[in-house]
Amino acid sequence: MPTVTVIQPTITEEQNTKIRCAAYCRVSSDSEDQLNSFMAQTRYYSQFFENSETEELIDLYADEGITGTREDKRDEFQRMIKDCRKGRIDRIYTKSISRFARNTKDCLKNVRELKSLGITVFFEKENIDTANMTDEMMITIMGGLAQEESTSISQNMRWSIKKRMENGTMKMCNSVFGYELVNGELILNQDEARIVRKIFDWYLNGYGSEKIAQMLNEMGIGKRGRSCHWTGPTVRVMLKNEKYIGDQLFQKRFTTTVLPRKNLPNRGELPQYYYTGCHEAVISKDVFDRVQELIRLRGENKRNESRGNILSKKIKCGECGTTFRMKNCRGKIYWVCRLHTDEIEKCSVKPINQDNIHSAFIRLCNKLWYNYKQILVPFQTALHDLKLRKLSSKTQVMDIHKQTAKLREQTHVLARLKTKGFLDEVKYIEQTTELTAKINKLQAELKKLTRSDDEDETIDQIEMLIDFFEKQSNPITEFDESTFEGIVEKIVVINQHELEFHLIGGLKFNEKIK
Repeated sequence: MPTVTVIQPTITEEQNTKIRCAAYCRVSSDSEDQLNSFMAQTRYYSQFFENSETEELIDLYADEGITGTREDKRDEFQRMIKDCRKGRIDRIYTKSISRFARNTKDCLKNVRELKSLGITVFFEKENIDTANMTDEMMITIMGGLAQEESTSISQNMRWSIKKRMENGTMKMCNSVFGYELVNGELILNQDEARIVRKIFDWYLNGYGSEKIAQMLNEMGIGKRGRSCHWTGPTVRVMLKNEKYIGDQLFQKRFTTTVLPRKNLPNRGELPQYYYTGCHEAVISKDVFDRVQELIRLRGENKRNESRGNILSKKIKCGECGTTFRMKNCRGKIYWVCRLHTDEIEKCSVKPINQDNIHSAFIRLCNKLWYNYKQILVPFQTALHDLKLRKLSSKTQVMDIHKQTAKLREQTHVLARLKTKGFLDEVKYIEQTTELTAKINKLQAELKKLTRSDDEDETIDQIEMLIDFFEKQSNPITEFDESTFEGIVEKIVVINQHELEFHLIGGLKFNEKIK
């Protein structure tokens, strides 16, 4: 019989490191009552860990006056999650699930991620501890109730706002240039009102919104006594604002009822409420109506000019991603980046003459005509080879599916063993982690084998290009719209000296502007 020697532990209970805890608290709004709640939660958690022998408070994360339905709006919550990922926290305490999140999806997502990091969460009100796996179903239920509570509050607020808009008691929330907001009422600011009248007069006298913005910047006109940079879009919004004739249109925008909530322009989805004679007007209704008609006519003229142009909506800015628009200047047509035109400091890409774009396309076509046998034909052959390899790999794809199915079945068996008490928590996590890693590896291999599903379309497009250049007997000398439309998907303007043509088949070619 072997001799057994007991090796005593070298780390005593007194020497054990304390559990590093964090507390998260949040209040729903910034009202005085909610502020008291926020302070009470903060004070409670600060005192909670003072005399604990097993736990210590590492940090307290507190969001004040922030919605719980959108986690991306909670800076402190995001900071806590980042600290968890860095291994700074072992356990999180929070007052209730509704404090942690009112969106069931986000709640479960974060709890599961924390659990995978070895971090537990304790919800005091519901007495739920995520250290117990069986509590996940309870979290789902409570998270759903919390989300329903948030939805109910939102619906009540919507109903209240709708009633106020209907009975004419809705108060203003924001002022506009030319007015000051006093107790929900717009009061005229005479100095700013003079500038507003000039803006409307300038527009009626033929100046565009970009030119007006430039003039305001040169004059050093500020807002609310502070310097600012005027832009074309800012001026266009002002020219369309009915507040300057003393009226007010409510519900120009609305918030969706489904999560995640989005704020969208109201294009007929919900009723709007137009109040007349709400406050003192800056300009007459006749001036306002003439400006609206001029805006409509100018817009129609621009749309008509660009609608018949093959380059319309095809040119993108390589610096900011904005779509270029056409501009007629002294009989010459230019394509300009919208952001550069409106806010020149945000994008440095200058206007491009349309003739230069046409010339660059002609040079590119001629280069491909001379060299398509060296460029396009080998590419076509490589795509055909790829397709053949994919067809031969079908057996391998089926094998991967079978292996994945077996591994998933093993995870279900482990779950059943743990539920019946035959497998402890540590062993369960260890084995499921190993199985998950194997499944992920197989999924990555499967992605490599199946990611070329669209190669048939690409092959067809490359064959169209080859066919086009084979039928061409001479170099191109003039810009042809049908050719451009048939082979070009878009043009990216790298700068005023270089264009990147995106052709069908996923091909990209750069061409200098001469």
